[in-house]
Amino acid sequence: MIFVNLPVGNLRASMDFYRSLGFDNNARFSDETAACMVWSEAIYVMLLTHAKWRTFTDRPLPPAGSSEVALAISLPDRAAVDAMIEAAAKGGTADVNPTQDLGFMYSRSLADPDGHVWEPFWMDPAAIPPGDQPG
Repeated sequence: MIFVNLPVGNLRASMDFYRSLGFDNNARFSDETAACMVWSEAIYVMLLTHAKWRTFTDRPLPPAGSSEVALAISLPDRAAVDAMIEAAAKGGTADVNPTQDLGFMYSRSLADPDGHVWEPFWMDPAAIPPGDQPG
């Protein structure tokens, strides 16, 4: 299981944004300081108020406009990638990086209301050109 912990400035707005992308809220692990947003049985995103975040680390929050990490998430097809970007455009920022279309892989980028970058992508490993196969 992977738990991604993200500091957020407005918990309710962040929850609404992640719901619009297709995440579900697990109320059992949510309160006024944190929200557990579920993507799959293996991937959970913990949205933490700044005060809650500071109970985990003394490291400073990244300044606005910076990127501390890009989180790539696999989707079933190109249309699902485009749909997630369209949903993001309503409450965040879509296409924060150039679209990548390599034929066998297609990805776009979005930023949530706090600037956390996500890269929804689709890939068909069977279509990777033989010379580009890993290993």
